[in-house]
Amino acid sequence: MAKTGTIRIGISGWTYAPWRGVFYPKGLARKSELAYASRQFPSIEINGTFYGLQKPDVFARWRDETPEGFVFSVKGSRYITHLKRLRDIETPLANFLASGLLRLGPKLGPILWQFPPSLTFDADLFARFLAMLPKDTNAAAEIAKRHDERLDGRAWTKSETRQPMRHALEIRHDSFCTPGFIELLREYKVGLVVADTVEWPLLMDVTANFIYCRLHGSEQLYVSGYSDEALDHWAGRIDAWTHGIEPDDANRIKSPLKRSAKGRDVYVYFDNDVKVRAPADARSLAERLGVAPPPDNSVPVHPKRRGSRSVVEEPRRHWPTPRSAP
Repeated sequence: MAKTGTIRIGISGWTYAPWRGVFYPKGLARKSELAYASRQFPSIEINGTFYGLQKPDVFARWRDETPEGFVFSVKGSRYITHLKRLRDIETPLANFLASGLLRLGPKLGPILWQFPPSLTFDADLFARFLAMLPKDTNAAAEIAKRHDERLDGRAWTKSETRQPMRHALEIRHDSFCTPGFIELLREYKVGLVVADTVEWPLLMDVTANFIYCRLHGSEQLYVSGYSDEALDHWAGRIDAWTHGIEPDDANRIKSPLKRSAKGRDVYVYFDNDVKVRAPADARSLAERLGVAPPPDNSVPVHPKRRGSRSVVEEPRRHWPTPRSAP
């Protein structure tokens, strides 16, 4: 009997004021929001790592606040992808890896590298970048040791347990719709993000042993909810991927890979958060696939006390007003 991969359906970020009293129970302290959200979904994207370097103690607290078996996706630094645009990034990459994400231990999931719409495909540039990405946490720890003086005294440069690292690229320019890009990802076994939005290319080529989906809202970026019909459609695609095959309607540049007898893990994150749709849509999709965790209300609901310490994720810079891609 063919095996199937693991399906993890979650949300992108967890610090959104309008979610309070809707997704989050009324009276839940802000410092308890991650603990609550991580008991409703098996995985969450960390957005704050995109905007700035975090600290090792913050990653450790996020790890400790979440249940066993939970996995974070960590968004790569925009300093690397948007400001440096993949040029002269040896030290920035070391600083990012030394900022503490290795403290997540077994809860460290894929690293998401999101690129701006203005960045076009350059085969040599991307080949150098992909070659730099660590394949496991031991390799990441070695790269982290090359951090600069800005992280002196606050760097984390060790891997407690060696585990594979997964990387996924989200592209936002039509120049990436070329066989050369897909071949490059397959060579380095790096995932191609399936990004559902009308604004950027929707490619579904399988390039690694896992699938990474970001559902931004198919009609209006970050806003649109998903109808029952749309969720049914995505459930069918995910079911195919997790069984090691590709959906019949997959929008591909290259021919599909051979069926994987082990199946493929699938990560899905709803990023249509402006209208508070993401948690409900994520739950509905998980229910369709039979992977929704039972409701967990074990996190105590109480007013936030004055002076209580809170470790929250940095909110989106352009949220909740209409925003353009970073």
